[in-house]
Amino acid sequence: MNNIVREHIREQVAALPHSPGVYQFVDANNVIIYVGKAKSLKKRVSSYFVESRDHSAKVRVLVRQVVDIRHVVVDSEQDALLLENSLIKKLQPRYNILLKDDKTYPWIVLRKEPFPRVQSTRELKHDGSEYFGPYGSIATQRSILEFIRDMVPLRTCKLNLSASSIASHKHDKCLQYHLGNCNAPCIGNESSEQYNEHISRVRSILKGDLRPVREWLTAEMWRMADLLRFEEAERYKQKLQSLEKYQAKSVIVSSKIVDTDVFTLLIEEDDIAYCNFLRIQNGSITAVQTVRLTTGVDSTPEDMLAQAIEHIAQTLNIKLAKELITNFMPSSLPIFDGKVITIPKRGDKQSLIEFSLRSARIYRAERLKNMEIKNPERHTERLMESMRRELHLEKQPRHIECFDNSNLQGTNPVASCVVFRDGKPSKKEYRHFNIKTVEGPDDFASMREIIYRRYSRLIAEGSELPDLIIVDGGKGQLSSAYAILKELGIEKQVPIVGLAKRIEEIFYPNDPMPYYLSRTGEPLKVVCHIRDEAHRFGITFHRQKRSINFISSELEQIKGIGKQTISALLRHFKTVSAIRKATTEELTSVIGQAKAKTVYDYFNTK
Repeated sequence: MNNIVREHIREQVAALPHSPGVYQFVDANNVIIYVGKAKSLKKRVSSYFVESRDHSAKVRVLVRQVVDIRHVVVDSEQDALLLENSLIKKLQPRYNILLKDDKTYPWIVLRKEPFPRVQSTRELKHDGSEYFGPYGSIATQRSILEFIRDMVPLRTCKLNLSASSIASHKHDKCLQYHLGNCNAPCIGNESSEQYNEHISRVRSILKGDLRPVREWLTAEMWRMADLLRFEEAERYKQKLQSLEKYQAKSVIVSSKIVDTDVFTLLIEEDDIAYCNFLRIQNGSITAVQTVRLTTGVDSTPEDMLAQAIEHIAQTLNIKLAKELITNFMPSSLPIFDGKVITIPKRGDKQSLIEFSLRSARIYRAERLKNMEIKNPERHTERLMESMRRELHLEKQPRHIECFDNSNLQGTNPVASCVVFRDGKPSKKEYRHFNIKTVEGPDDFASMREIIYRRYSRLIAEGSELPDLIIVDGGKGQLSSAYAILKELGIEKQVPIVGLAKRIEEIFYPNDPMPYYLSRTGEPLKVVCHIRDEAHRFGITFHRQKRSINFISSELEQIKGIGKQTISALLRHFKTVSAIRKATTEELTSVIGQAKAKTVYDYFNTK
């Protein structure tokens, strides 16, 4: 921001009133890049341009682009909220919350026809038809459709039926089109009243109320039994059993929760949030959707949740239930008038919050997985940038090395170094270390030795240094490793952190307090994966070394057998068990007759 622009902004801020209103930030291209609301315009807008204030990186980037400020004064904070909301929708400013539906969800539609068909669709039209959903996956929607068609006799043909065509029997030959349970209403086999009763039952199923269908199936089963039509009665009985199985799978909500909407906001990244919606009717989840939000600067969870709820309600063309269950109290909007908003802390409603958040996390994981498959470079860039921010690094940690010590009561001390590039293991660069200068179980001294050996060699060879070093351990191991980096003069070139066991505390040099990464964020998962891989690689090497030492020590008990003979036996037979089972002839072929007799007698005269 040059001096002329800075002075212009200062004058504009000084002239702002202390009234409620809406402000707009404009960039050099005369484009509105941010719209905000304020209880006091002067206080709110001036806070952006206070250099001593600790703004986020996104706010700092925004402020650098502002060359002009516009504002509108309103009567109340509520009016400011409404005006801000309408301006954001109209202008879509770059730095405001933006909501995106990343896919078109499947619906089930009851067509507005003389004999309505029940079909799958991804288009929500205002054509007089009834739409139910949306469903979180096409598999869920298909299973419901299959269940409905198995339970209720419906037409599935593509014929354009009308009352006149049925009356004139224009479809006398259309029986060939009717599949499954269809009773062929188009040729008068079933009246409109009878068919509409079936549609009423379908409507109940789609709303989550299975009682009318159960009562109808039970009555028909007994009616057929009274008429001695036992095969048909058995078919109704089988449908009743299918109904019970379907209900057992679909009803995951307490029957006490009748008509409720659940909205949860998941915030796991700086710029991205997710809002999950569940509709509960008659104790069943009947609709689900997740939307992705690109967050605005200084956005609060309450504002984001309010805008996401309004967006979902408008997109799905639904009227909100009387009770809303949420994990944040959304900012006030007209659509919440007369609604009861609950933030539960325990019980069935809290279980719904957990289920909704889990659905949002699954949705997020699927998006990230798809991104990784479709555009691995973009996925890697996003992951590395997220790690840079979370770990407070100056550059992305494309090359990470992690160290771990292994010993059992001080015996066979070894260490491991694993190398990750772009968040993935580079196994050809893994290294093992036999601890040479340390006696007894001293993890700090072992860490100093392997850090010195690793990086003194890389420096001598002129090899690439890592972007980040992770040591498996707390403050002690970190201090030992950092002291060696200082001794080598590279402590400012290579950042280093310690990762404590169990609770995953991150330690930085010269900082006694631990730092906690987001429990659900990707950086913690990557760091823990690297730590676990170093532990696995180190413990495997340690076990191999212990095994070899144990075998050698047992063979060394045989008098007259030296190291060369032991080595020859192990190269040929591999294990002590195989040596113990060998015949004198087999042993003689490897180590000669005299030594073969000594070894054979040792194992067979005990």
